[in-house]
Amino acid sequence: MKIVDYEINGLKLISPRVFHDNRGFFLETYRDNAYTDFLGLTFVQDNLSYSTYGTIRGLHFQREPHAQAKLVRCTYGEILDVAVDIREDSPSFGKHTSVVLSSVNQKQLFIPAGFAHGFAVLSKEAIVEYKCSNYFSPGSDAGILYNDEQLGISWMIPMEERILSDKDLSLPCLGSITRSKK
Repeated sequence: MKIVDYEINGLKLISPRVFHDNRGFFLETYRDNAYTDFLGLTFVQDNLSYSTYGTIRGLHFQREPHAQAKLVRCTYGEILDVAVDIREDSPSFGKHTSVVLSSVNQKQLFIPAGFAHGFAVLSKEAIVEYKCSNYFSPGSDAGILYNDEQLGISWMIPMEERILSDKDLSLPCLGSITRSKK
């Protein structure tokens, strides 16, 4: 397994070893002892979503004490995965990283607690699986508007082809989130 650290402290791109032969391929998508050793945490919940082209989900996070680290992968199709640093004491607060995850490249993105997360479906369909380090808590559910100008995220989907839930379209901007915490 190859691990690349991003400029934003804590984000890691993981490329598992993929074994190809005339039948197809094989890879280990998760091995508790290996991931626990280098991430320093365990995962307690697995989530899966199916979406069609143009769907944007996010930017979501869980507030303390239910904050979640996530290990994200795309098992079918292709997505643009986005993580935004919302740790107010971080030098990279408000900065984001985006990476293409797909069933072809088999890469995984580790997102520590303290980040908002979202993704855009770039292929006709996509299935996304992610592990969480804490259980989902409806009372801690929060988010940031996906197209907040302060974030400047390029979602790679034309505006007229974007599909979002009413909930995601009504999320506040990053500035509202930080002001409401003080």
